[in-house]
This record gives sequence, C-alpha cells and structure tokens, in this order.
Amino acid sequence: MALNVTLTAVNAVPAIVTLPIITNFALWCFEPDIGPDGMGLQFGKVLQVFALVIVPVVIGLAVRSRSEAFARHMDRPVRQLSVVVLVAVIIGALVAERENIVGYLMDVGPAALAFCVASLTIGYFAPRLLKLYKPQSIACSMEIGVHNSAVAMTLAISVLGSFGLAVPAAVYGVLMHPVAALAGALMTRGSRTA
Repeated sequence: MALNVTLTAVNAVPAIVTLPIITNFALWCFEPDIGPDGMGLQFGKVLQVFALVIVPVVIGLAVRSRSEAFARHMDRPVRQLSVVVLVAVIIGALVAERENIVGYLMDVGPAALAFCVASLTIGYFAPRLLKLYKPQSIACSMEIGVHNSAVAMTLAISVLGSFGLAVPAAVYGVLMHPVAALAGALMTRGSRTA
C-alpha cells in the first residue's frame, strides 16, 4: 500500500506539466477547429484539478505519520467514500449522456477494456522482469491499471466543458474495477498470506 500511495503521489507531480501538453496536443489533432491558439486546457486550471488529487494524498501521509492508529481506523471509511464519489461522478456523466450510452459503449468500451487489460498486464510484468517482488509488482500494476477516472471526468466536464469527453473516462471507470479485481485475484493466486 505504501508503494502504491507513493507512486500515486510521484505520478501526480509530472502530470501537472504533462497533462496540459498531451491534452492540448490531442485537442489540436482531433479537434482541428481549435487550432494551436485556441487550445482548451490551461495550466492554471490543471493545477486546480490536481489539487484535488495531491492535497488529499499529502493530508493522508501527514495524518498517517502523526497517528498511524487513526489512519488505520479511517482507511476503510475513506476508501468507501472515494468509491461513492467515483460512482457519483460516473453516474452524473452517464446521465448527462444517457441518449448516447449504447453508442459510447460500442465505440469506447472495447478500447477502454483493452487499455485496462494492457495497463494491468504491463504494470505487473515489467516490474517482475526487473526482479521486483510479487507484492511490489501487484502494487505497480494497480497504480498503472486503476486510473483516476474522477480526475479525467472533472477535467472534461468542468475545465473543458464537455460531457462527451468525459464518457471514455466514465466507461473506463466502470470497467476498471471488475477487471482490476479479476487481475488482482489472478496475480495473488498461490501467494502466501502473512
């Protein structure tokens, strides 16, 4: 768990810089009307969204360093709350695009599923090739395969103003949990528990 939280925190920092660059490049390529001067994702807005990710991680690390017993006690409620928030964001995006859900699932579902499986697989086997222990490889797999759909949907809806752009993240958010659970079961099969 410590490795997973550390990877999340470390990945969030470069993403503050890379996310606007990649998003704006994608908008420029796939939405030619926007053009290089009208790119939709500004660096300042990305900082606001990533504050939603970085601040809770920093608070969690600070609380855990000061009171590990309290952090352990709050672990389950915080996880449950995060699932509720994710489900609420996914439902909101799907309700807003309810007329197009079947089309989106047909268009985006296979790509989202393939991306999820590839992310989990690469996230597990790359560390194994580097001789990391199995629990570390599982943590890397979950960090790489279980993406923060809520941040992607928040960016699409509140920053870019598009429910349509939030749909791939919503579809991924729906698919990733059962796929990650299955992958976790397969990866931990045969492992001894402490």
